[in-house]
Amino acid sequence: MADLTGADPSGSDSIAVDGKAARCSRRGELPTAHLLAAMTSDALTVTQLRVPDKTNEITCFAALLEPFNLTGVTITADALHTQRTHAHILVEAKNSHYLLVVKANQPALHRRLRSLPWKDVTARRYDRERGHGRRGRPARPGPSPSPISAWTSPTSPRPSASCATAPTSKPAPSAARRSTR
Repeated sequence: MADLTGADPSGSDSIAVDGKAARCSRRGELPTAHLLAAMTSDALTVTQLRVPDKTNEITCFAALLEPFNLTGVTITADALHTQRTHAHILVEAKNSHYLLVVKANQPALHRRLRSLPWKDVTARRYDRERGHGRRGRPARPGPSPSPISAWTSPTSPRPSASCATAPTSKPAPSAARRSTR
């Protein structure tokens, strides 16, 4: 995959994983293409794959990063990827670090993280930014315990469609489809 983009993540200090729907990619009966990509902090796309229809980014996370040596690289991702299996893949299989967003839709984890002594932590970087209607907050490096200590036990990954081999299915006729807008 790196051969296609010409970028190699081995020298990067961080990689961001994010998915987007490709605008204007819906044609007739075909659904909109949803792509999952990994980018370096230098804004180089390392790899990208299409998320199979009738699934989501979660099922493609491991396949996206599988071909790369990510030892010592920090992987960032949005709240959708704050999953036990993703944390275990990054730490145990890839020997990398992670920075994942935790929101209140994971109440036990959110509560445990809020109870940490954040007042005793000095922010290494402090930026106040506005973008997309949101205000940025300071980055807070966590305390020294293991990054997955907030999660009590790993769960086995659920069986899912493979991103690399899953065929895209034909959607239902457009008249039968419900609008998501």
